[in-house]
Amino acid sequence: MEHLREELEELNNRLLEMSGLVEDSIVRSVNAVVNRDNEQVLTVFNNEARINKLEIQIDNLAIRLLALQQPVAIDLRFVTMSIKINNNLERMGDIAVNIAECAHSLLGMPAIKPHIDIPYMAKLAQDMIRSSIDAFVRKDAELARTVLRSDDAVDKLRDEMYADIVKFMEEAPSRVHPGIDYLFVARGLERLADHATNIAEDVLFFVQGVDVRHHAEMSQNPL
Repeated sequence: MEHLREELEELNNRLLEMSGLVEDSIVRSVNAVVNRDNEQVLTVFNNEARINKLEIQIDNLAIRLLALQQPVAIDLRFVTMSIKINNNLERMGDIAVNIAECAHSLLGMPAIKPHIDIPYMAKLAQDMIRSSIDAFVRKDAELARTVLRSDDAVDKLRDEMYADIVKFMEEAPSRVHPGIDYLFVARGLERLADHATNIAEDVLFFVQGVDVRHHAEMSQNPL
């Protein structure tokens, strides 16, 4: 039993290490877009290899736990949730790379951009990510539910940004290429919020054993 506790703690620590690295990449990728900073782009690219390595380590640790320790009840939910959170974190890292690639593309164009608030949308997504991870660490179901409630605001902002970017592109042919990059950035930020929502759903399953995907519990326990 003591060995099981040690391996569960190691799994927990690896997930926290990966979440910190992913969050750093997201912040840097957004800064790269806003500040036209190629150094930030390069750091995000370098982080990707470390994130991918951690993903494999976490998966291997979780699989070993399942095979050799045969956890039950809440420990089993923790391990299965860890595998899913690990996948969401790795996807977030990929999105940070995609945003950094857009930043690199924009560096080769004139410094014009649509009237959109990328830092604000990024902050909403980052707050959701941080809250979802905090909910996991603290086993806080209510905090996880606040993440679910935040997703609609990000979706609404994405739609508004799309409309503004389309108007920007319609004003001149030369704006189409940068406009496409900004569309991808907005889409990436919205996808980050989606992955934070996925993690919050996994936390609720871990803590309360309820499945809230696709609002499965709405009729019995509404948000």
